[in-house]
Amino acid sequence: MARQRVPEGPTPPPAVQKLRIRYAKRGRLRFSSTRDFQRALERALRRAAVPMAFSAGFHPHPKISYANAAPTGTASEAEYVEVSVTERVDPERLRAALDEALPDGLDVLEVVEARPGALADRLQASDWVMTFRGMPVADLERAATALLEQERVEVTRMMKSGPRTFDVREAVVSLTASPAEDDTCAILRMVVRHTTPAVRPDDVLSALRAVAALAPPTPPLVTRLAQGPLQTATATVADPLAADQAGDGT
Repeated sequence: MARQRVPEGPTPPPAVQKLRIRYAKRGRLRFSSTRDFQRALERALRRAAVPMAFSAGFHPHPKISYANAAPTGTASEAEYVEVSVTERVDPERLRAALDEALPDGLDVLEVVEARPGALADRLQASDWVMTFRGMPVADLERAATALLEQERVEVTRMMKSGPRTFDVREAVVSLTASPAEDDTCAILRMVVRHTTPAVRPDDVLSALRAVAALAPPTPPLVTRLAQGPLQTATATVADPLAADQAGDGT
């Protein structure tokens, strides 16, 4: 029987604190991928001399957990990541240091110490806004109404394993159209429940095309405004870090 290899070197120091970070993807950085951000964050953590906790084993890696990243090409005001450290750090100092070390457009908005409760369990829905230039609001309203009237609207998206067909309508909690303040474009605001597979803004756009032949003259600018606990009664999304700030994990 082959002998099991034992990792060499000392056991890494244990994590004593977990921090949850909210950051934004803005401007041209909306085209950065999750992998791009991972590399940028790890460089920023080293540059800021953050005492990162590492996994044990033959290939130690920093204890970083990424949660439900927005698709490449979409902007976001509500991306989340968790890091574990071997020495206690001040959340606000960490926020400022990481924000300074990351490129403009990847902006660290908030850092809190994690309380009990999994962050992933709180990310139940997202609040999105899609901005359409050169599209009449009436066309967008008609398409939104048509989608909401359906019980089921299936779309097909190419996954890594091949094409997959799934229902979009069930995930859409609310969908409203309105003119922009300067009347130069039409705005579509939507709250979408997180499902498996995840229903993305481009899936909703495909569904609108299917039920109402919606054909925007140019691709919309898409921004995630929030993600967190779904407030069903009001069709809104709450702050997932509120429980950490309040000191409980509920």
